[in-house]
Amino acid sequence: MADQAARIEKILHQFPQIKRNALIPLLQAVQDEFGFISEEAVAKIGAHLSLPTSKVYGLATFYNQFSFSPRGFYHVVLCNGTSCHMGGAGDLLNEITKLLEIGDGETTRDGLFSLEVQSCIGACGQSPVMSVNGTYFSGISVKEVREIIKQYREDAER
Repeated sequence: MADQAARIEKILHQFPQIKRNALIPLLQAVQDEFGFISEEAVAKIGAHLSLPTSKVYGLATFYNQFSFSPRGFYHVVLCNGTSCHMGGAGDLLNEITKLLEIGDGETTRDGLFSLEVQSCIGACGQSPVMSVNGTYFSGISVKEVREIIKQYREDAER
């Protein structure tokens, strides 16, 4: 925990200006550093910006990019917007859920994968779309999802 506190303080020192407009960049920096935003980070950011923690938490919960629990080493995001849904995102979700044995918002026991279903990731013309740690896979099938997950598992074992 002491290590986490020191790392949070280091991030806060990167934002010496005490202004509310630093809130999102601060949250992003913490998210990038830890993969999620802890209660401790919310409290420290609030104190740093002289904002109540409810304001910090309220803004962070508004954006899908912020997570309050640790994500897997590979963060899988599946789009379930209208175009992706019509293109078979439901079948992809069923396959991912079966392969990883987790549901939306969950992380595998080994911490290797986490799954997040979003309402739109902005690639409607390439549906169905899935991303893994920011690498996009478009127009994918259930078979391709199996291969993608298998490849990431193999990469993790190396």
